[in-house]
Amino acid sequence: MQKRHMGRTGLRVSTVGMGGNNFGWKIDQEASNKVVAKALDLGVTLFDTADRYGTAAGESEVVLGKALGSRRKDIVLLTKFGVDLVDYSRNSSRSYILNAVEGSLQRLNTDWIDVYMIHWPDYATPIEETLRTLDDLVHSGKVRYIACSNLEPWRIADATWIAKQADLPLFCCAQDHYSLLHRAAEKELIPALEHYGIGLSPYYPLASGLLTGKYSGGASPTEGRLKENFLRLGNQFLNEKNLSIVAALEEFCKARGHTLLELAVSWLLSKSIVPSVICGATKPEQVELNVKAAEWVLTTAELAEIDKITKPA
Repeated sequence: MQKRHMGRTGLRVSTVGMGGNNFGWKIDQEASNKVVAKALDLGVTLFDTADRYGTAAGESEVVLGKALGSRRKDIVLLTKFGVDLVDYSRNSSRSYILNAVEGSLQRLNTDWIDVYMIHWPDYATPIEETLRTLDDLVHSGKVRYIACSNLEPWRIADATWIAKQADLPLFCCAQDHYSLLHRAAEKELIPALEHYGIGLSPYYPLASGLLTGKYSGGASPTEGRLKENFLRLGNQFLNEKNLSIVAALEEFCKARGHTLLELAVSWLLSKSIVPSVICGATKPEQVELNVKAAEWVLTTAELAEIDKITKPA
């Protein structure tokens, strides 16, 4: 398993990470233990979760903490804060963060969080208050790096300027929607991240399954259980345009002896700004496929052909 730096930091993570959104929701503790064990065996070092993940808030952190056990020291643990566990309101105030971090540490059964990430922007709290609180957590040893998710490019620029002026920690990574089917980040977000030396950790890298190939061979995402999965996510992926792109990408892959999953992961890793592609899994076999998917090194000509298929004219 190869490793990359998170932004302009010394923190190195595996190019394929493990997403914890399924833990305590789609799979129970026993199944999660098997998935985590397989990931560790294959060299995955980045494990991503959030205090909101799970059937009940915090359950993903509990399950992941138990699954890691004594291997906690061997991995980079990322968790998120900023969405109230009761009423879903956004809160990145000092009072909220200090309570949230203690809750995550307890649920994860750890003394420190490697990367502590703002999950969603809180427009009511000054970003300097949030950054100064995170600075205190870094100095206390409870947090080692900070990151953000879903912040507009101008807010990232503002936070970076404030942090530099006040000698506060800088974001090492941003987590945002980016995939072969959703390339909006290339317009403003990625240029901003590149300018400030912040890595990009894509979420929905597989477009909720559309880019895994599991809908090939006659399986239709427009019917039955498969459709329900997309409707749960607001049906943001299931449309004629995406289905047409996926069909063209599948032909591209077949002509080269690769799978759609391999293309989705390897294309993201062709971007130097991406330190790791975080993929979820409910079975150990899926972890194996996710890790193997990172092995395809795309040529310049192949990348150009992919652009013709996925980028609007």
